[in-house]
Amino acid sequence: MLTILGFAMIATFLVLIMMKKMSPIAALVLIPALFCVFVGKGAHLGDYVIDGVSSLAPTAAMLMFAIVYFGVMIDVGLFDPIVRAILKFCKADPMRVVVGTALLAAIVSLDGDGSTTFMITVSAMYPLYKRLKMSLVVMTGVAAMANGVMNTLPWGGPTARAATALKVDATDIFVPMIPALAVGLLAVVALAYVLGLRERRRVGTLTLDQALVREREPESETVLVGAGAGAGAEAGAGRGGPGGADRSRGSAGSGGSGAADEASDDDFKGLDPNRPTLRPKLYWFNALLTVALLTAMIMELLPIPVLFLLGAALALTVNFPHIPDQKARIAAHADNVLNVSGMVFAAAVFTGVLTGTGMVDSMANWLVETIPEGMGPHMGLVTGLLSLPLTYFMSNDGFYFGVLPVLAEAGHAHGVSTLEIARASIVGQPLHMSSPLVPAVYVLVGMARVEFGDHTKFVVKWAVLTSLVILAAGILFGII
Repeated sequence: MLTILGFAMIATFLVLIMMKKMSPIAALVLIPALFCVFVGKGAHLGDYVIDGVSSLAPTAAMLMFAIVYFGVMIDVGLFDPIVRAILKFCKADPMRVVVGTALLAAIVSLDGDGSTTFMITVSAMYPLYKRLKMSLVVMTGVAAMANGVMNTLPWGGPTARAATALKVDATDIFVPMIPALAVGLLAVVALAYVLGLRERRRVGTLTLDQALVREREPESETVLVGAGAGAGAEAGAGRGGPGGADRSRGSAGSGGSGAADEASDDDFKGLDPNRPTLRPKLYWFNALLTVALLTAMIMELLPIPVLFLLGAALALTVNFPHIPDQKARIAAHADNVLNVSGMVFAAAVFTGVLTGTGMVDSMANWLVETIPEGMGPHMGLVTGLLSLPLTYFMSNDGFYFGVLPVLAEAGHAHGVSTLEIARASIVGQPLHMSSPLVPAVYVLVGMARVEFGDHTKFVVKWAVLTSLVILAAGILFGII
């Protein structure tokens, strides 16, 4: 019964938010509360929620101060050179923009923190997507998948958890998986190329001057991709979009660098080059502070929430020594802080009920028990396939510390090595990064102003495909 109710609760949540019948925050709170009553443990709801909030409070604190810190760094111009370099590559060609998104997200993911990656990527790319009227779910989807592949780095989390749970060396898990993960990253870039071509066909290839004019057009709802020139074009026609008669289009095969090359690169920076918050004289201080912060985070010198708290306080004090200016900067980023932290605490209700009622354990045990006896010698493949739904519907802690040891024991009984099981367990990370139980995804959709349901509908199929590519490459190379 717990298994059925657990799957029903998750399915109800996903359906309601994808159909936009409830907001994610309301769904994350009300649906688990209702199912907690169905399970017959309504009297313990308070305990479950407090346990969930307690476990995610450090994450919420980290996100709050990380948003303030990186918001200040964006305000003072730390990332402007990165933005200019990306825009120089992208021009006004949607295909290049989407590929640039994948590459930027992958590079920034080297720090091992998803929230940081999404804040930097969205800050750099959002102005370009808005000016070109490109689909923002393409940006969030590509960034999430690229970060998911890179999240398998030993300091990213999943690999370290797998190593700890199975008592093996993280290097022995990750290093042999590098070829398969490289194939997965290439798959993300290839997918970005295909999606970029679709966006180019939908919005056309513009000159730089036309892109700049578009910035003054009013913002519109999220554009969903997949309808080519059909539904997408119709959505744009009513607001001067790609179907409008006033649009100057380029052809799909025009390449996107012709007329755009005639304009100056400095004319299209993405971020206002004359904003009053710029602090060019403090550029190297801010760069060194950021490098020191990320280094301390990787070396785990202090808890991450403490590091970002100290970093945000120092960044505000040095860059904006006057209190009114500090208050203005905090107020400028308060919307993002409230949205993200509110979503995290709402997710704490969901995870608290899922764990406290025993639904997670029941679902995991059921899945393990349904594995046919004949699949025993192929437990590497089974583990890889199970990592997709399990890491999406469960936290990484729940999967790696609760389910993975059981899978490893089953594999050991059939002669499958523990390392093989551990490597297979990380292939589902491209999908995991868009799970409603991952706090960083709310940073991504919140800063991009994308509905979580729209992001989910768009990204799941592509993330599953990317994960399966990694799994197939691992099997082909004899790694799994």
